[in-house]
Amino acid sequence: MVRFARVFLLASAALLALGASLFAQQNAMTFFVTSVGIGKGADLGGLDGADKHCQSLAQAAGSSGKTWRAYLSTQGSGAVNARDRIGKGPWQNVKGEVIAKDVNDLHGDNNNLTKQTALTEKGEVVPSPPEQTTNQHDILTGSQPDGTAFSGDKDMTCGNWTKSGEGAAMLGHVNRRGLDDSPAAKSWNSSHPSRGPGGGCGQMDLNSTGGAGLLYCFAAN
Repeated sequence: MVRFARVFLLASAALLALGASLFAQQNAMTFFVTSVGIGKGADLGGLDGADKHCQSLAQAAGSSGKTWRAYLSTQGSGAVNARDRIGKGPWQNVKGEVIAKDVNDLHGDNNNLTKQTALTEKGEVVPSPPEQTTNQHDILTGSQPDGTAFSGDKDMTCGNWTKSGEGAAMLGHVNRRGLDDSPAAKSWNSSHPSRGPGGGCGQMDLNSTGGAGLLYCFAAN
């Protein structure tokens, strides 16, 4: 009986230590890809709605004391650059792997954002071929490769993240893979615009090209 109690106590202590370690990792997390989209295609409720989605998922995963921002640009009057709203870095995933040291590093050729490091807030890989049959590698960004907003009248943000019908949003490939070896196909933040049978901004449109309305989230503080 005494031996059983001792084994039970040791096992309980091990589980508590594991839980504490996981909590510490999640609280140190400053970057993740959302495990789920909002569910309304590219209608995120604007930047505020997207930020709230990041904040909610981060808090549910055990992260506290951080201000989370979605990596998204907007267009038109008062255009916002995604690179200007995510803080200064450095940023690390839930496992403590550094994604980028700063904003310039993030948008340079040698950042560490890959399929294996761009994990969700749950520490999971975003599914995409060839390892998985499900493909969700398209991430909403509305941004150019340098993280700035698009100029001109061509919609690249689904009406500044308020449309779920006609329009388009620029997408990045979280796994850095596409149909060829072009820079765009390998771009994490500016690969191709959304398109689909519903007009380009709906949930089915995003699904049709290999997406799920997922976002990049960064701790801005």
